[in-house]
Amino acid sequence: MHYTIIIIGGGPIGLACAIEAKKAGIDYVILEKGCLVNSLHNYPANMTFFSTSQKLEIGGVPFVTNNAKPTRVEALEYYRRVLTSYQLNIHLFERVESVKSMPLPGNGTIQTESRFAVATNKTNYTAGQLIIATGFYDIPYLLNVPGENLPKVTHYYKEPHFYAFQKVMVVGSQNSSVDAALETWRKGADVTMVIRKGEIGPRVKYWVRPDIINRIEEGSIKAFYNSTIREIRQQEVEIETPRGVITIENDWVIATTGYQPNLDFLRKIGVQLSPDSIMAPRIDDQTHETNIQGIYLAGVICGGMNTHRLFIENSRDHAEKIIKNIKYNLINSGINL
Repeated sequence: MHYTIIIIGGGPIGLACAIEAKKAGIDYVILEKGCLVNSLHNYPANMTFFSTSQKLEIGGVPFVTNNAKPTRVEALEYYRRVLTSYQLNIHLFERVESVKSMPLPGNGTIQTESRFAVATNKTNYTAGQLIIATGFYDIPYLLNVPGENLPKVTHYYKEPHFYAFQKVMVVGSQNSSVDAALETWRKGADVTMVIRKGEIGPRVKYWVRPDIINRIEEGSIKAFYNSTIREIRQQEVEIETPRGVITIENDWVIATTGYQPNLDFLRKIGVQLSPDSIMAPRIDDQTHETNIQGIYLAGVICGGMNTHRLFIENSRDHAEKIIKNIKYNLINSGINL
């Protein structure tokens, strides 16, 4: 199974890379460990994007919506339509297990044709170029407290009905946390928020932030600021607050504490990361090629641990830069496209 380009990640930016490859006449395959746009699928069911639909468009396919801000359901439908419009080559539910460099062939004119061996949970591939567009929604930041492994604890919030008339604790203060708190409260849950800092996150969507602040101020939703969870037990949770340790009755904990990219995967295949806490991968700003010839990064993973710098709307152009460089290298190697 050989392709000139293998794209790891079937999110919006991975699809954008495939579209550009197809336009350039370069054979490719997308390998996606889950469903199409897997991260978007795992977003809260009722989520509304901060961006407008126009900023989420890829490949020149119009994203039509009647709302000022598109919803998750609309986005899923849109990216399905993009896939079918371009008839993109994608293998779903096929996780990449390892990537290994291979010796280049002796004939320099075909040296871009077999550079990397990619092993998945289904088969093995070879490719001349790799594009890694894996996002950051896979690895949650853990609380690292006793009881975090209990079945009552989740790091992903989906929809509110399950929590109706239950005692729910939401950990965090960003968009996912606020959505979980408001939605479960509106379904009848008794909601308590545990917030590490002294306020609701400043990046919370501007039309939602006043809502959660008002609910907290009126006492409908309880909030402990400058506080952390100390221990989770089957029917209660201990919280470390400025006033000391408080124990609260609890049925479910929704720990929306953020997520991080799989930088270990990059490190294992030899991509260099910055020595600071951001751990930004080393890439060429013009081509997005890493320190390893033939391996490119696209999308939010380019920012390392700074996951708030890159989004769909400001990383769509990564695809054009990468494919332009790959096409140039292929032509210079004597390969006819």
